[in-house]
Amino acid sequence: MFSGIVAAVGRIEKTEPLGDGLRLTVDVGSLGLDGVAVGDSIAHSGVCLTVIEIDGRRAKFDVSRETLNCSVGLDCVGNEINLEKALALNGLIGGHLVTGHVDGIGEIVRFAPLAESFELVIRAPDSIAGYIARKGSVAVNGVSLTVNHVQGRDFSINLIPHTVTVTNFKHFKAGDKVNLEIDLIARYVERMLSWREEQNAKNPA
Repeated sequence: MFSGIVAAVGRIEKTEPLGDGLRLTVDVGSLGLDGVAVGDSIAHSGVCLTVIEIDGRRAKFDVSRETLNCSVGLDCVGNEINLEKALALNGLIGGHLVTGHVDGIGEIVRFAPLAESFELVIRAPDSIAGYIARKGSVAVNGVSLTVNHVQGRDFSINLIPHTVTVTNFKHFKAGDKVNLEIDLIARYVERMLSWREEQNAKNPA
């Protein structure tokens, strides 16, 4: 579990074939690895991966083909990735609860300065667009953000300069793909409502 507060920006140094998937070597940048051990979890632009080896400022992670198919940004040497260590639930939750499981891949429609901040507009896939709500939470490349407006499949976010500076958002441009994770609560609400509808259909009053 994560909070969506990026601790550092790392870089993929090497990719090696591993069956249908890949083994990644990541330069973790300024991410503090004190207390991190083999078997622990680190989020990579919103994707939860397990540490399999640590060597100084570098760590290795195995990525399955399923994970590669469901996300973006993990298969290219040189890519910058947002990093966050797993959350201790007795600590501060600065964003919102993020699982590290990507729900869909969005496309950037617009990323541009707006007064003293930046406007980010993303088009969500049909499969998750209904879970994104005005003033609700969404994780974009692992970053916890608040939705400002929603129109159809498009939603907009206002970003302060600090967020852009300390994440890989600084490289965004229209047409780029991003990892999206919907709010955890929205998943449960949808499931409860669909279950109730199923039961009502089976047992009409």
